[in-house]
Amino acid sequence: MNETAMSAGVGLRSKGEQSSLVAKIEARTAQIGIIGLGYVGLPLALLFNGERFPVTGFDIDAKKVATLNEGGSYIVRIERDEIAAARQTGFKATADFAEIAKMDAVIICVPTPLNEYHEPDLSYITGTAKAIAPHLRTGQLVVLESTTYPGTTEEVLIPLLEAGSGLKVARKGETEGLHVAFSPEREDPGNDTVARHDIPKVIGGAGEEAQQIAAALYGSIFRRTVAVSTPAAAEMTKLLENIYRCVNIALVNELKQLCQRMDIDLFEVIDAAKTKPFGFQAFYPGPGLGGHCIPIDPFYLSWKAKQFDFRTKFIELAGEVNVAMPYYVIEQTIEALNRQRKALNGAKVLVLGLAYKRDIDDLRESPSLTIIELLRQRGAEVSYNDPYFPTVGHGRHYDLNMSCAPLEDLDQYDCVMIVTDHTSYDYPRIVAESRLVVDTRNATKGIESDKITRC
Repeated sequence: MNETAMSAGVGLRSKGEQSSLVAKIEARTAQIGIIGLGYVGLPLALLFNGERFPVTGFDIDAKKVATLNEGGSYIVRIERDEIAAARQTGFKATADFAEIAKMDAVIICVPTPLNEYHEPDLSYITGTAKAIAPHLRTGQLVVLESTTYPGTTEEVLIPLLEAGSGLKVARKGETEGLHVAFSPEREDPGNDTVARHDIPKVIGGAGEEAQQIAAALYGSIFRRTVAVSTPAAAEMTKLLENIYRCVNIALVNELKQLCQRMDIDLFEVIDAAKTKPFGFQAFYPGPGLGGHCIPIDPFYLSWKAKQFDFRTKFIELAGEVNVAMPYYVIEQTIEALNRQRKALNGAKVLVLGLAYKRDIDDLRESPSLTIIELLRQRGAEVSYNDPYFPTVGHGRHYDLNMSCAPLEDLDQYDCVMIVTDHTSYDYPRIVAESRLVVDTRNATKGIESDKITRC
């Protein structure tokens, strides 16, 4: 199915010398285990299932396991029918890690958040490694997909797997043992313009054998695989991709604040600049960064860089600019309310959108959560509306315990704040029925009203 791109120094064995696991992959008889059935792991499991592989999903969340085994879905963009069809062709979910022993390839897709000090939290990776190690066997392939700092696979994951299993990981020039690789996930929730199998898959094996097996495995579901020389190079590739976006978003977020003072419409400027057919890629400002990768990756790399007595000043500054955006939104809201002779303390505020970007059901690192907490701290009476979240409770970095308010009687609120620009919202109606609209996403573009404050 795939076209394989190889980097210098990384070679594969000839067809006649291929491993037995590669042969099983090509015959679609290899048992695939996916650990972590969230926004990355579940879509990946369905891709393998769609290519007729026997797939088992592993998760410690018993509710997720039960939902999947009943043919249900807990991710909006994955329909129940898709899960039900996968179940009919052999897909199953389990919380029993003893089943790992039956797998030929094990792919780890667990979270890698930051702790309260903005340092890497690898507890999900280390916990998974310790849970699966006793059940591993020689010849299996283990791939880490979780975003992390360069060195995690070889410095953290491999030692845990070897210590817990008693096996030796096959390194360069070795063909026998446990095979380990890193291949970064490249999921983009809500993106319907690029099919998942059209996204090239970067692979860094701990040895040539792991590289060959991983290339065969991912080549069965992706049109192109891209080999790099080491797991660390693959880990750095993922960070570069997301830090590139983080830095450019920080640039436009800073320009947004300047353009507001200069009475210039930055969105108009971006639209004009992107007509240049070379040397420019459009990025757009917002109320802050969300999602699992872009808000987190700069801090992962900065933390690792300090071990080499190196400060990533440019990257850290971009992270600081983006982290400050929710506070900027609060300042602009205070000013907008002041113009109406209303204080934020005691004001009724409706936040539109909890998800970190439009038309998805993903709360991870969403700026909306921070904005709600900041509004509450300043004495506002806060409600929210989001069609994807009937309720929101407690998470790693928030404790809201709120229910979705109906999108009606908008004039009861002193301010309606657009934080996530879901396409289902009727923005002309929202503006018409509200006293004040604070728009952080340019969702009201083209609507002329003195009720709107764009920030």
